[in-house]
Amino acid sequence: MIRHTTPDISKEICYGQSDIALSQSFLEESKLILQELPTLVDKVYTSPLERCLQLAKLIPSQQFEEVAQLKEMNFGDWELKPWSDIPKSQINPWMEDFVNKQVPNGESMNMLAHRVKDWYKKLLATNYKKVALVTHAGPIRIILSEVNQTPLEEAFKRYSINYGEVILID
Repeated sequence: MIRHTTPDISKEICYGQSDIALSQSFLEESKLILQELPTLVDKVYTSPLERCLQLAKLIPSQQFEEVAQLKEMNFGDWELKPWSDIPKSQINPWMEDFVNKQVPNGESMNMLAHRVKDWYKKLLATNYKKVALVTHAGPIRIILSEVNQTPLEEAFKRYSINYGEVILID
């Protein structure tokens, strides 16, 4: 699993499924990532968001597929707003129970987990030996929680995932 490289957006901005550009360090970051990967994978699966697609297209593979279920969490009404501008009456209840509370016109972590896990089960039923998933921190946390049987409530504390980080699962 590979998290996309650094996006060209302030950390103070809430973004999830918004299609944002990558920073100027993309080529440098992608070279480091490619050095960590096998020379050829059976298939590359990627979120269809541009920040994942650009990296996914550089990975040598026999097959390539865009997967909507690998998109980041949908932050609905909060997309592209500064975190500080989101009303405390909305953000505080969500922060207290982000697993179950749905973002206005967006998703909860449980909703994200449902779509990612459904797709992941299908992946496990394939015969591929080496696959690359280019996705976002949210879906990576969901898969790691599934593999390690970690409660979703602990996913943010337990799994810190940097931009461009490669995580191998055997």
